[in-house]
Amino acid sequence: MDAHDADLKKELDATLRARRDLGEEYESALVDSFLEKVEQRLDTAVDRRVRRQMAEQQMVVARGASAPRSGDSWGERFGFGVISLVLAIPLSAIAVVNAGLAGLFVCWAGIVGVSAFQTLRGLPRLGRDTRTSSDWEG
Repeated sequence: MDAHDADLKKELDATLRARRDLGEEYESALVDSFLEKVEQRLDTAVDRRVRRQMAEQQMVVARGASAPRSGDSWGERFGFGVISLVLAIPLSAIAVVNAGLAGLFVCWAGIVGVSAFQTLRGLPRLGRDTRTSSDWEG
């Protein structure tokens, strides 16, 4: 566990203690505050990774290799993953509050299902006939 994870765990513990001390009427504000901190942490991590990826691509181009494909969907996949994780936090909280552990399982089954669909959508389909019309001719 790195220092950032330890800080986030301390923040969560403090939020939970404050919720116990202040009562349910402050729960929404406490959750919002904690989620803002998580979102800031995710934004920082995403920014760092995007800068690193861009620097790596610039180095490849500078070394004379071909430029990366413009159709590369790395950014789209990465963005989808980040958005899924950010949305998973409040969705999980809502599911647990309204339906308990069963609600949490259903919530995460949906998140995994959507992510699996997104992943499979980009893969080549098995059994697809990839021949062109010229392959059929003579």
